[in-house]
Amino acid sequence: MQKYIETPRLILRDWKEEDIPFFARMNADPNVMEFFLNSLSSEESFAFYQRIQNEFQTCGFGLYAVERKEDHAFMGYTGLHQITFDVDFAPGIEIGWRLAHEYWGQGYAPEAATACLEYTRNKMEELFSFTSLLNQRSERVMQKIGMERVREFDHPLVPGEHPLCRHVLYHIKF
Repeated sequence: MQKYIETPRLILRDWKEEDIPFFARMNADPNVMEFFLNSLSSEESFAFYQRIQNEFQTCGFGLYAVERKEDHAFMGYTGLHQITFDVDFAPGIEIGWRLAHEYWGQGYAPEAATACLEYTRNKMEELFSFTSLLNQRSERVMQKIGMERVREFDHPLVPGEHPLCRHVLYHIKF
């Protein structure tokens, strides 16, 4: 297992097979998935895990597993992901995060994302981040890590009449 990034409280590392059940539980949690169209089944979470592994193999970057140092608990992920849907800022790379509900409100997401930004600073020219307009918690993380709000857009993979269709786009240039 490779550790990529360490912060005072966290380790961003390769994924381990024993992370998968915790990952699936997190992706099935309605609190965590509130601003997504659907929660994920165990099978969908495993397929997502496989896509994460594939992105590391093909691109050399991806979504790192986040582990809490004090007890080695799997908390979720933070990292980079290719933007592949049809928008004017693609192709591009997004920085994103998803943490289990019990880890919210403790500064872990900005801590992990800031460390990820620092780690990629000399490897990328720019990064994007986006979320549904309704997801103010995630937007606050974007602001805390120094990203700038660019604009709003309709996510092309979300039906136009759906409340989650309208998104906000953030950007950082290195």
